[in-house]
Amino acid sequence: QVQLAESGGRLVQAGGSLRLSCAVSGRTFSMHTMAWFRQAPGKEREFVAFISANDGEQYYADSVKGRFTISRDNAKNTLYLQMNSLEPEDTAIYSCGASAPFARAGTRDRDYVTWGQGTQVTVSS
Repeated sequence: QVQLAESGGRLVQAGGSLRLSCAVSGRTFSMHTMAWFRQAPGKEREFVAFISANDGEQYYADSVKGRFTISRDNAKNTLYLQMNSLEPEDTAIYSCGASAPFARAGTRDRDYVTWGQGTQVTVSS
């Protein structure tokens, strides 16, 4: 089973950019659809983006489309989330999730079986 570790979260001003990383242990990274979710204080965890294992298909939540880009480097076992034009509403703990190997991509948190601890992103106005 893979293990995930996020990094890159910090305090940033509105309009700024951040790149989050998710380092994945193990030899099966390329077999997993990977996703980013976020959870703001007092709210449920919500889907941000996924990138599929087989063809690299990407899908985004409407709230981040055009501002965020998900990518993966299978040689480095790392998932990324480039976040531009950040807004205070983007403030949340961001977590990466891995699907079961070769599982169908999805936008529900139950589509992912392994999670990292999360990294805090705070956007000031």
